[in-house]
Parts: sequence; structure tokens; C-alpha cells
Amino acid sequence: MVFPGQRSLVTFLCAAFIAGSCSAAFAQSTNDAKQAEPQKPAELVSEAAHLADVARTVSGPAGYPECTHLGELAIMLMAKNDLDTAFRHIELYDRFGCPGAHVQQSFRCLLLKGIPNAKDSTGLESLVRNCWAPKAAATAAPAAPAAPPSPPPATAGAGAR
Repeated sequence: MVFPGQRSLVTFLCAAFIAGSCSAAFAQSTNDAKQAEPQKPAELVSEAAHLADVARTVSGPAGYPECTHLGELAIMLMAKNDLDTAFRHIELYDRFGCPGAHVQQSFRCLLLKGIPNAKDSTGLESLVRNCWAPKAAATAAPAAPAAPPSPPPATAGAGAR
């Protein structure tokens, strides 16, 4: 037996429950959207500037942006002993036609300079970037040609008879 007011009360409670659930889901989706924002513009500019610098200093395919990004990432992962993930990045690196010898040289450079503490990710990143595209090569200006030798000074009266 259903009382006349019960049906409207049940309908009202169901509607209130659904509205509450929807508002909670909406609030959660807006929080997720805020958390999933893209990188800050300064970080994007910094990464783009880095890739442009590497393209200017490293000749050949190793200087291509995709090779630089994947190669540096693989080297950082190898330094952190995450070899499975590093090998997956190297497979992509190879698939893009990037030179494997450059990864080997850069990793050797990292080992010779010493891998920083695992907690120092900024230090590791800068060291990997420097090994990928050494700063010395970027800042070394081409040597100026040697000035031609100046003519010997003329002596008065020599050779005149």
C-alpha cells in the first residue's frame, strides 16, 4: 500500500541523490582538469630553446629534436638503472633513424663525469644535456685566421748605389 505523499517523497529523494552525485562528479572533473594542465609556458620555452641549441651544435640526426629528446631520456633512465624503460626509448630512438653511436658516446661521457645522486634529478638532467651537446662545442668560436706577417721595416740607404 502506497500513501499519496510517499511517491512524491521517493521521487524527491531520488532526484536529490542524483543531483548530489552529479555535482560531486562535476566538482571532481574540474579538479582533474586543473591538475592535468599542460606544462607551464616557461618550461615549454625552455625545452624548445634547449632543442634549438642542440640542433645548432650537434650535426646530423643526433641534433634532431626527436633524437635529442628520446636519447637524453634514455640516458637518464639508464643512469637511474631503469633499463627496461630505457630500452623501450632506445627502440623508438632507433625507429626514428637516430644514431646509436651518439647514445653510446653520451652515456660514456656521463659515466666518466660521474652520475650524481639519484635524488638530484636536476643535476642529472643538466649533466646528460651537457654530455649530449657539450657546451664547449657550442661556445667555441672558430679560430680567427692568423694575421699575415707585416713587411720588414725599410732601412734608409740600404741597397742604393
